[in-house]
Amino acid sequence: QVQLVESGGGLVQPGGSLRLSCAASGFTLDYYAIGWFRQAPGKEREGVSCISSSGKITYYADSVKGRFTISRDNAKNTVYLQMNSLKPEDTAVYYCATDGVCSGSYGAYEYDYWGQGTQVTVSS
Repeated sequence: QVQLVESGGGLVQPGGSLRLSCAASGFTLDYYAIGWFRQAPGKEREGVSCISSSGKITYYADSVKGRFTISRDNAKNTVYLQMNSLKPEDTAVYYCATDGVCSGSYGAYEYDYWGQGTQVTVSS
C-alpha cells in the first residue's frame, strides 16, 4: 500500500526555518518524482516544488525560489523540503505527492498519491 507521511510542520516566526519530511512506504521512492504542494485557507492548491526520480530536475515556484530547497534521500525513502526565510504568506497546509510529473519548466502535475498534509504557520 502506497503511503506518504509528512512531518516537520509547526509554528515559526517570520524569517525562521523549517524542514519538512515526506516519508514513503509501500513502494521504493527511487523511481518516482515527488512534488510538494500547499494550500492556504480560501486559496487554490499551489505546486511549490518538485524533484525528479533521478534528482537531476528540480522546480520551484517563483514565490519560494531562493528560499526553499528540495532534496531526496533514497536510502531513507524520504524527500525533504528545507524552508528558509519564511514569510507569513507561506502559511498553509503542505502536502507531498508522488507518481506524477516534475518539469523544470512547468512544475509538478498529475500526481496520484498524496500524503495527509502538515500545517505550517508563520506568525509573530
